[in-house]
Amino acid sequence: MHAAYQDKILRIHLQVLHTSQLGRVGKAQASALCLKFRRSSEISYELAEVPVNVGDSVFYHFAVDAEWDSRDSIRRRKAGVMVQGDSSLFLEPKSESVVDAEKSTNVRGQEQLGKEDSRWSVFEHARDAMVICSPEGQILKLNERAARMFGYERRELVGEKLARVVPQHQQDSQKSAQQEALSQKLGYDNVGRGLVGTRKDGSELPIELRLAELNAAEGALVIGIIRDRSDVLSREALKREARFEKTIAQLSARFVNLPMDRVDEEVVAGLEVVGRAVDADRATVALIDEDSGDVLVTHAWADQGVTAMPKQFVAGVFPWLVKIVLSGEAIPMQTRESLPEEAQLEKQYMESTGLTSFLALPFQIGDRVIGGLACDSFRQHEPWDDIAMSLLQRAADLFGNVLARKNADEKLSAAYKEIQTLKEQLEQENIYLREEIKLDHSHIAVVGSSAAIRSVLKKAEQVAPTDTTVLVLGETGTGKELVARTIHELSKRNKRPMVKTNCAALPATLIESELFGREKGAYTGALAREIGRFELANESTIFLDEIGELPPDVQSKLLRVLQEGEFERLGSSKTIKVNVRVIAATSRNLDAMVKEGKFREDLYYRLNVFPVVIPPLRERTEDIPALVWHILHEFGKRMGRKIEGIQSSTMRAFQNYSWPGNVRELRNVIERNLILNTGPIFKAEVPETEQADARPKARRLDEVEADYLRGILQSTKWRVRGKGGAAEIIGLKPTTLESRMKKLDIHRPD
Repeated sequence: MHAAYQDKILRIHLQVLHTSQLGRVGKAQASALCLKFRRSSEISYELAEVPVNVGDSVFYHFAVDAEWDSRDSIRRRKAGVMVQGDSSLFLEPKSESVVDAEKSTNVRGQEQLGKEDSRWSVFEHARDAMVICSPEGQILKLNERAARMFGYERRELVGEKLARVVPQHQQDSQKSAQQEALSQKLGYDNVGRGLVGTRKDGSELPIELRLAELNAAEGALVIGIIRDRSDVLSREALKREARFEKTIAQLSARFVNLPMDRVDEEVVAGLEVVGRAVDADRATVALIDEDSGDVLVTHAWADQGVTAMPKQFVAGVFPWLVKIVLSGEAIPMQTRESLPEEAQLEKQYMESTGLTSFLALPFQIGDRVIGGLACDSFRQHEPWDDIAMSLLQRAADLFGNVLARKNADEKLSAAYKEIQTLKEQLEQENIYLREEIKLDHSHIAVVGSSAAIRSVLKKAEQVAPTDTTVLVLGETGTGKELVARTIHELSKRNKRPMVKTNCAALPATLIESELFGREKGAYTGALAREIGRFELANESTIFLDEIGELPPDVQSKLLRVLQEGEFERLGSSKTIKVNVRVIAATSRNLDAMVKEGKFREDLYYRLNVFPVVIPPLRERTEDIPALVWHILHEFGKRMGRKIEGIQSSTMRAFQNYSWPGNVRELRNVIERNLILNTGPIFKAEVPETEQADARPKARRLDEVEADYLRGILQSTKWRVRGKGGAAEIIGLKPTTLESRMKKLDIHRPD
């Protein structure tokens, strides 16, 4: 089409489509639609028809491309207007040089056009923005107010989709049934209030869109009425803000001078007030649990027909949400599609429960987040605007302060009750407590207050006044030497120092001379006489650590000392008498060593007169905090460091770790981390490799039994029956043992 004719053809196109009652357009009526062309030998025109389906009507779009014939008529095939399919259009040659529409000579046509002009005047001067659309949502006409509202020229929007200025797929809960039907007919889902329009410059404005059906001879069209709701929303926002302020004031008044036993009840009632104020279906308060560090739902309200959030730990259910809230950030989530990829569990929860939108807000005391408030919506997508978030944040802070005050009051009450209990206990058990205090002050080297360690100290106190031989048993690093020292310090021999010897630290060739002394020349290199540890410990106590490592030939001499209190130095025949109290210790199973022939049975019975078993550190984890502080003060003093506190996660890690090396390993870990961390707050991590090695491998009972039976059978060279056979050692009938061997699939090797 020639560019000079575009505007005029478009105007005639609209005139035909909207103002002409086209039935069968005759030649007289068609004069109003005639196109005038300058005849030119340089331009030839050709006509062709292109049908356009619009709803139930068929239109033909004719582009200006005509050819004049010798009879000054046009072979009609195509023209630049759209007319209904059952009408005819006559294009007559004229000599004017411009393209324009002539007035119709038909009186009825003039009257009709007058009526239509009046109608379009109302359309043009309407207070609201108005558009006329085809059933497909294509803008056919719009008034000047609509163009200005969105910042366009009219011609820029004619022919465009309505979605260009009112984007599709917005949500509005205020759509009526009639509007719903029209929007479906139009194939356009955005109708009603609460919509957002898009200006030419990309900015947005709040709008309301209403549709009405326009019946014309051309077919059913749709007229859209658009209103800018900016002023309305501003007024509504002020009213809403005032209403929310009143809600907060009423909520605050509920907690003034409120007894602590009614706080929980009023918090739930407050959740209902807040939930209804923002049109939510559910409201929940969750607090950080001080013991686990997890987030626990403590108070919940739900509207009728909605399930309230159960009281549970939620970090495993909503890990992403808890992580964000604990960082101090709010989460306004309008749709489940807006959740990030890492919030898969939260998305699954929303899909499974039908939750459409939610808002989660943290509340804190000082700089520490102590919990959060959540509001959920199942019926609609809440926008969670600034006003709603401001109200909810203030409500969250109010709930946080009230619950923090309640928690502090409960702690104070619990502390007062504990003081009262201790006071009553002191009054009722004065004598018993004095004995316990004496016990605590006596064992200054042993740290701990657990039942297990107190039992050990009680035994030490009982045996200390006697000269009875004591056998201290326990894993390596449990503090066997400290217990031995405690026994010595409580005994009547405490005026002289305790002598200690590690039997595993000396080679077998030197252990005898170390214990019993030597004469000059007793062996090569013995250049002088040297008294042994037993002589040194005369009238005192000797502590023999790792007694299980003592060589067999030295064991007999030790037995003689225990029985007779005498021995000879190495290289001498002179008998020396001593008065020594023996305390032995070992981490090995002496009973098993006796059965294996690695330790003298008579010596074992001499040593095992009064056994004291020290529990491993993993069995008395309640003593770990006191031990950690004791060790920190010791090393801090040595290093010139002042430790003001211990990180809570460090203490939890220490108490959860199994400590295969017991107190000795604990000391090493503390010393190493004190060197690495120079701050006033002590923090440390137990290496994962150590944790993995420390965990004992779980075994089935039948595996343990099978290993035990194989060990016995190997020691008897697989002899089951008779004296000294496996059945006799185990204490079973031979037939029973054979049955067990068969069941456990134990066979004698070839």
